[in-house]
Amino acid sequence: MMSVNKIARVKAAMQSYSDFPLPGVIFRDLFPVLRQPALFRDLIDVLNENVKSKHPKVDVIIGLESRGFLFAPIMGLELDIPFVPIRKKGKLPGDLARVTYQLEYGTDVFEAQKDAVKPGDKVVIVDDLMATGGTMSAAVQLVEQMGGVVIDCICIVELDDLKGRNKLKVPFTSFIHF
Repeated sequence: MMSVNKIARVKAAMQSYSDFPLPGVIFRDLFPVLRQPALFRDLIDVLNENVKSKHPKVDVIIGLESRGFLFAPIMGLELDIPFVPIRKKGKLPGDLARVTYQLEYGTDVFEAQKDAVKPGDKVVIVDDLMATGGTMSAAVQLVEQMGGVVIDCICIVELDDLKGRNKLKVPFTSFIHF
């Protein structure tokens, strides 16, 4: 019950901006939550409790560029699990695994350092928001290409009407729905 109350407080603190970044889009802004340390703490607690209760053995927490980086490193630190970033093309050094994925108008590329996920690693992927599912689906594909096993994808917010979760063939968890 406490998690439900914490999530309700997080949702109440969020702000919405019409016609941003494009006309017809409503931007769901989590940044006001981060400006309230107690509320941010509650959100991290809910995320960590979810992982601990559902997945007693996790090898890697992955955060997606860029807002996944706000949550996943903290989760990894507190759960004593390595954090691995998945970034856009050209932002990571070393030997990289990459996947090209489709955007509404064109393509983009995700990359990760090849040695960051070992074959058989159980992986949880974290991002702030699930919209159409393209970036999360690409992240799953990249982890699988590296030999990892995605045991959960977690987003704080899900835009239900866009049905992004339907692009995933792995477990998906979200907490706030619009």
